[in-house]
Amino acid sequence: MASLENATKTAEGVVVKGFVLSPVVEQCAGCDRVRDFEGEQFCSSYPSPASKWAGGRCNFATHVKAQTAAAAKVNPLKASKRAAKGR
Repeated sequence: MASLENATKTAEGVVVKGFVLSPVVEQCAGCDRVRDFEGEQFCSSYPSPASKWAGGRCNFATHVKAQTAAAAKVNPLKASKRAAKGR
């Protein structure tokens, strides 16, 4: 569901390839996957955006950067011994 070009509006909502799309939630604001269709915004990757955000962060979100863990501390003594073995 890359785009909403074949979408149709029905009584159930917007239907694309047999999937009924729900409008995006406010956490989706700024995402590159949000598409406009007849004045409403829908996710082009997932039919129910609210359920993706229910468990925390949406894995399709392009506007939220994942927090990386701090780099592992390197013991300088062990690092020098490893470097000496490589000679």
